[in-house]
Amino acid sequence: MKVGYCQFAPSFGDLDSTLARLSRLAGSMPDADVIVLPELCNSGYNFSSREEALKLSEPIGDSRFIRHLEELARKMNAYFVSGFNERDGEALYNSSVLIGPRGVIGSYRKIHLFMNEKNLFKRGDAGINVFDIGACRIGMLICYDWMFPEVWRIAALKGADIICHPCNLVLPGLAQKAVPVHALINGVYVVTANRIGREGAVTFTGLSTIASPKGEVLHQASPAGDEAFSIEIDVAAARNKMIAAGNDRFGDRIVDEYQYLTR
Repeated sequence: MKVGYCQFAPSFGDLDSTLARLSRLAGSMPDADVIVLPELCNSGYNFSSREEALKLSEPIGDSRFIRHLEELARKMNAYFVSGFNERDGEALYNSSVLIGPRGVIGSYRKIHLFMNEKNLFKRGDAGINVFDIGACRIGMLICYDWMFPEVWRIAALKGADIICHPCNLVLPGLAQKAVPVHALINGVYVVTANRIGREGAVTFTGLSTIASPKGEVLHQASPAGDEAFSIEIDVAAARNKMIAAGNDRFGDRIVDEYQYLTR
C-alpha cells in the first residue's frame, strides 16, 4: 500500500481556499491509500481568543470540511487522516479524524496541549485508539504528542501498523528528529504531516516526514513548500517486532520494572 501526506498552509478562517488547495494536492496522488493532513486543517491555528476558535470549529457530525474529505475519499478510494478543530457542545478539542470511502471511521482528541492551546481546548478524553481499515491498522497522535513516548507505545501495543501524526510544528527540527526514533522503538511506520507558512507571529516548520519501522527517514519534505508525496510501504514490516535473533521489541519488556511510570 502507499501512504503519504499533504504539506501546505490551511487558510485561516477561509475554508473555501483551504479545500481548493487540499483538493489540488491530494488529487496529485491518485494512487495513495492513506493521506495525512496537518493539524487543525479546517480552521487554521493561531486564534486570538477562544471565541474565535469556537467560531471556526465544527462538529464531526455536521462539518463541511469532513463532507469534502468524505467525497475525496470516495472518489480516490483512499483514507484521510486530518487535524480538525472539533466542537462538541460548548467544548473544543484539537482532534484528528480518520475518514474512508464510507465516511468517518474514528477520531482522536489531542492529549498533550501546547502553549496557549491549553486556553482554547479541553485535554483529549477519548483515549488512544487503533482502527483496522483492512490493509493496515491506523493509530493517531497530534503534534506535541511527539514529546511523550508513552502514547506512541500505547498505540503500538494496541496494534497500530501506521501512526498518523497531523502537526503544526513550530520548534525547528525537534519532532522531525524524534519521529524516526518512535518508529524504530515501536516498530511502526509514522507519517508526520506538518504545515508551512505563518500566522501572525507564528512560523511553521514544514519538513513533513515518513519514517519506517527501522527508524529510516523514507522521505522528508522541504521546510517551506507545498508538497504532496506518497510512498509504498510493507505493512508486514510493522508486524514483525523482532529487533535481533531472540529479541522482540514488546516481548522483551519487563513491565514489573516500569511501575514507577504509573505512580
